[in-house]
Amino acid sequence: MTDTQFAALHAAEAPLRAKPTVYPPMLAARVKGREKRPLGDLFGLTHFGVNLTRLPPGAASSLRHAHTKQDEFIYVLEGCPTLHTDEGKQRLSPGMCAGFKAGSGNAHSLINETTEDVVYLEVGDRTDGDEVTYPDDDLCARFVGGAWVFTHKDGTSY
Repeated sequence: MTDTQFAALHAAEAPLRAKPTVYPPMLAARVKGREKRPLGDLFGLTHFGVNLTRLPPGAASSLRHAHTKQDEFIYVLEGCPTLHTDEGKQRLSPGMCAGFKAGSGNAHSLINETTEDVVYLEVGDRTDGDEVTYPDDDLCARFVGGAWVFTHKDGTSY
């Protein structure tokens, strides 16, 4: 969290997240180009996070994943991302939204398969002890003490 807090600001002018991704280096390339502006941090929010996220053509929001304790919500502002879930792929458009209930096991990710940028809001809580599964990758994560800890599926560290 930043020491500077705001009463109001233009979201697109908020500073970019200092570190582009928290994924282990060998998986970080999968979200290359993604830009997150952590809006919730600017206001000192501690119970949930809000990010304004931009995906250039070819970029993904994340590795496909599912949370055990964190609800997630996205709202598309610009562009037409592809939502990839356990049910398959669905093209979204501005004004569409999607939510992912904690513990549902439905892994999800957004992918920009178009030639235009995609911009969306993402909202999620910050529940300590949250665990994340990544069905397509040798990766597990746990939210402990305000930070993500990543391991291989067999439990060994990255």
